[in-house]
Amino acid sequence: MQSYLISLVNLVVTLITILLIANSLISFLNLEPWHPVRRTLNQLSEPLLRPFRNVLPSAGMFDLSPLVALIVIQILGQLVVLLIQAAF
Repeated sequence: MQSYLISLVNLVVTLITILLIANSLISFLNLEPWHPVRRTLNQLSEPLLRPFRNVLPSAGMFDLSPLVALIVIQILGQLVVLLIQAAF
């Protein structure tokens, strides 16, 4: 049971990481905002990034919220894994 929960947490963290990295990379491409891929990635990642964008100050033309979100999600994932290991 413990290994399944840890695997699930790691899978979710990995999927969120891939989503945020893909969204960041696609923003460098010259795609229109209504392009289906860009629109889908924005719809999936915006709820994760919005709290960080509200807290972080503006850094000119760079958006640092994906980087901070990735760090926080990785730390939270490891904390959840440690809690699962301590519980079992």
